[in-house]
Amino acid sequence: MIIIALLLLGSLLPNLSFTASVKVRIVNGNEATPHSRPYMVSIAKNGRHICAGFLISDQFVLTAAHCRDGSEALTVMAGAHDLVRKKEKHITVSVQSYHKHPDYNPKSSTPNKADLMILELRKKVQLNDNIKTIPIPTTPEEIKEDTACSVAGWGFVTNSGPASLTLREANVKVKNNMDCAARRARVYVASQMMCVYGKGGTCKGDSGGPLVCGNTAVGITSFGRKDSCNDPVAPNVSIKISAFLQWIKSITKI
Repeated sequence: MIIIALLLLGSLLPNLSFTASVKVRIVNGNEATPHSRPYMVSIAKNGRHICAGFLISDQFVLTAAHCRDGSEALTVMAGAHDLVRKKEKHITVSVQSYHKHPDYNPKSSTPNKADLMILELRKKVQLNDNIKTIPIPTTPEEIKEDTACSVAGWGFVTNSGPASLTLREANVKVKNNMDCAARRARVYVASQMMCVYGKGGTCKGDSGGPLVCGNTAVGITSFGRKDSCNDPVAPNVSIKISAFLQWIKSITKI
């Protein structure tokens, strides 16, 4: 009787657990090959990872504005794959200046509008095989629907955690912008946002990481559904970097 019951349960599992299993896979993604994304940085508060970011020069990091909600000091770890493995020779640098986009206002009706921030490091990092920059767009551009891209970070591996100590990644595709606007309604600003979908995706702690298409960072991970990471009904949203090129250049001079 036990064997028969188990066989019956096994035949039902694909139908009963499809949504749950997909969500777990979406959040988890896959562990990245160590140092295959040398532009990635971990942003920490009081020594604890809170967000991702990425190097756009040897002294400037691009990330999400909501990663700093007050006047607290943040630090940036570059050259890491495993956040606690000391043998990796990663470096930690303090932040000299915080530049949030002036249009960012978390208390407004569109709290994630202009959700981007530039961190100016206290000193330049020495670029090497494990620490490199990533290009950003040079002109305003629209990324075509279904373009293959990827996301990465050290965020939660399930909806409720824990966070990953090693860098993880996931392949995603760009979703139709008007569909995103319809699904996200009042919180979506079509001219400066884009959303993605796929079997893998971002969760808490991945904010600020890059949406990479080809070899270019075209977006910044901004927000998703709080209680269901990478929910197919409410896709993850990235800030469109090409919509803010003039402001980025005015700060970084690059």
